[in-house]
Amino acid sequence: MTDITTSGEKKLVFVSGRANPDLARQVAEALGTELLGSDIYNFANGEIYVRFSESVRGCDVFVLQSHSDPINDWVMEQLLMVDALKRASAKRITVIAPFFPYARQDKKHRGREPISARLIADLYKTAGADRLITVDLHTAQIQGFFDGPVDHLVALPILAEYVKAHYPGELTVVSPDAGRIKVAENWSASLGGVPLAFIHKTRDITRPNETKANRVVGEVEGRTCILVDDMIDTGGTIVQAAEACMAAGAEDVVIVSTHAVLSGPAVERLTKSVAREVIVTNTLPLTPDKIFDKLTVLSIAPLLARAVHEVFEDGSVTSLFEVDH
Repeated sequence: MTDITTSGEKKLVFVSGRANPDLARQVAEALGTELLGSDIYNFANGEIYVRFSESVRGCDVFVLQSHSDPINDWVMEQLLMVDALKRASAKRITVIAPFFPYARQDKKHRGREPISARLIADLYKTAGADRLITVDLHTAQIQGFFDGPVDHLVALPILAEYVKAHYPGELTVVSPDAGRIKVAENWSASLGGVPLAFIHKTRDITRPNETKANRVVGEVEGRTCILVDDMIDTGGTIVQAAEACMAAGAEDVVIVSTHAVLSGPAVERLTKSVAREVIVTNTLPLTPDKIFDKLTVLSIAPLLARAVHEVFEDGSVTSLFEVDH
């Protein structure tokens, strides 16, 4: 293991779960360090065993885990890693959860429902986490669920740089629903103040993952629509939104999202969609069956590495979660 040390002999240790090894390697390379060796496996009944190969006593430890399917296994694995580090006398433990698990369940829509995102935050704290690093939360209020510092990073600069380089024409930023307008406003500012539009849609709260796009509100005719959202799950919402943009006279549609969940029929829907390109990051691992011709994957590793470096050096992380206008 290669340690990064300061003059006070403070040590940075970077560890990762099994969910997204490619991202973990990229972050380690960007940091100029190596992943701490670990022995992680499942017992026959599904229980997870965790042990680290070297001492972490007095170290500043960063624990990366992506939360893809099977999400509950990866959550439990990360919690066990944090617990193991706490019991091994790590000085400070920072959880890195690029895609915060259960983020869509951040409030009660109806009676007798849990607030699952709050429970996840409580579990991290109980396991022994001192700090949390995450990317593009579904709603910013989740930051308040964790009793400690939360570094809420934004992928917008990485994604917007790609869009500006590849789509120089007349653009309109489109929000797939009224609730994502703030995100779309940030996108509009990052692209030089291009027009803004949103899709008016309806949702049945008793039927998860199902919405209906009704009409486009805003200037899209003859323009390339940059359709932005924090995640693509089954793809139904974003594909309907793309169709609505084209029906309203858009010249082209480009879908941009931070988290590529891509559950169920998502790949088929996106492949057959009217969108020219689907741009995502690698906050979640993409297995071969989720790769298709229209898909472009940008790495979030440089952003995570910069955040880890600033936290370790007790520097400022603010520039990584503020959007430059």
